[in-house]
Formats: sequence, structure tokens, C-alpha cells
Amino acid sequence: MTQAIPQPKLVTYAEFLEWKPEGKRYELYDGVIVEMPQPSGEHEDIGGFLTLEVSTEIKRLNLPYTIPKQALVKPPESESAYLPDVLILNRANLANEPLWKKQSTIIQCASVPLVIEVVSTNWRDDYYKKLADYEEMGIPEYWVVDYLALGGRKFIGNPKQPTISVYQLVEGEYQVSQFRGGDKIESLAFPGLNLTAEQILQVDSN
Repeated sequence: MTQAIPQPKLVTYAEFLEWKPEGKRYELYDGVIVEMPQPSGEHEDIGGFLTLEVSTEIKRLNLPYTIPKQALVKPPESESAYLPDVLILNRANLANEPLWKKQSTIIQCASVPLVIEVVSTNWRDDYYKKLADYEEMGIPEYWVVDYLALGGRKFIGNPKQPTISVYQLVEGEYQVSQFRGGDKIESLAFPGLNLTAEQILQVDSN
């Protein structure tokens, strides 16, 4: 699970960047520094698989996209900053990002066609906080890959089962479609992506 760093006061995003040491993964939640746990091998395998599959589509379609390793997404109106598991960036808009060149940080929805979070034990962050912030930012598509069925029943149903929730922005609000088993993923960002939920959720055993 995530671990908040003891701190005497809330910090700003600028203070967080100045403090953040190399070699460890941290996020900022409304001024609170949170250390991200070392992900499991299965978690990393799913993230790596999705990165490769999306990269293939980017190359096939000759899109001006890139997939950074350590870039942060910062909701512009809050002192938060997130490190997504898979972040797709539109390079054509990076020149308009004031924090990109020196801080590898994104604040504009026009830069992010898709963001993906692979759920860990801190599932509430993905289903509550990040979902709300990505929606408010206007990021058009957000995937929550819950391969261990950790999320609450209000999010993935009862009985709980491994689920991929694809949130897409419709008139400023996220609408969700969910995929399990042999369901083919439907993505607005990559409509030609030929993947089933099972292929993603069971990648470690493929």
C-alpha cells in the first residue's frame, strides 16, 4: 500500500519537485507526499504489455505520440502530481506545456490522449482521487486495469472479478464501459487496438 511521508506541513508542487530524491517513486496528493510501493512483477508485466501494444498502434498509425517513463500529470488547480503506470503523450502539444521541458510534467488535457493505471492495494486512489482529477482536467480516456479485483463492489460489481474499466469523457463527465474475459477492449484513443480483457488481465500466464 502507499505510504505517506511524515512532513510538518503540506507542500506545494514546486517544493515536492525540489525535495523528490532520485531512484524512488513518489506522488503528491493535495500537498501530502506519498511513496509508491515497489510494484509486483505481475503489475509490471501488465503495464509493460500495454505499453508495447499501444506503441505498436502508435507506430502503425504514425501518430505523434510518445510514452514517457517518469513524467508526472499535475491537475493545474491542485497541489497534486501523479505518476501513471502508462501515459500516452501527444508530442504535438508539448511545446504548449509550461512545465514539460524542465520538469517533465503535464498540466493540459490536450497532451494526454490516454492514461492507464494498473490497480494495486491503494485501489481507492485510482477509483476515487485520480478518476476525479483526470476527469476535471479533461483527459479524454482513462483505463483502470484491476487484474486482482481489488476495487470496491460499487466499481467492479458483485461478485468481484478482474475488470478493465475504460472511462471516456462525454460532455465533461466520464462514462464507463467495463470489460472482462473475452470482451474486446473499446478505445476511442486507439479504436484499432485488437485486445481482449483476458489478454491483458492474464498476461503473466500467456
